[in-house]
Amino acid sequence: MEIDEVKKFQILIPAAQNRLMDPALMELDVGEKTPEEEPHEGEEFGLVLGGGVDLVLGVKTYRLKKGECFYFKATKRHHIVNSRKNKAIVLWVSSPPNF
Repeated sequence: MEIDEVKKFQILIPAAQNRLMDPALMELDVGEKTPEEEPHEGEEFGLVLGGGVDLVLGVKTYRLKKGECFYFKATKRHHIVNSRKNKAIVLWVSSPPNF
């Protein structure tokens, strides 16, 4: 299966660069993924609102389903992949803002 980058990405607080957090809502169709982020300063939080995703953090992959969340220091490469059979919806918060 070819993986495409996520097309539905909504920043919830415009101009969040002046704040400490940057919340975004994203929908990932089957086979979509977020761009792979290089290690950076800060922390990431996410809540799976629908479907399920795989969080790739460094060399480890964590399977998450609706209602589960993640929280990590962004010191490793990371991205999210929807390798499931249904659309996924994720609330993702980055601190400091980097979206």
